Amino acid sequence: MATANENDIFDEFLHERGHDHEEASWEEDYNKKRCPDCGGLHDLDAATCSVCGWRPN
Repeated sequence: MATANENDIFDEFLHERGHDHEEASWEEDYNKKRCPDCGGLHDLDAATCSVCGWRPN
């Protein structure tokens, strides 16, 4: 299991090579949540995407 310091090193490695390494979260579209993986629309109280199964960490 990676420690916080190892995660920081990995994040820095990705950043130096131009990769986005921020945690994914729901996108908001009017009064709905949009899944960042598949684009499925959900009510604001959704915790998991019912289309692809994605959920935020």
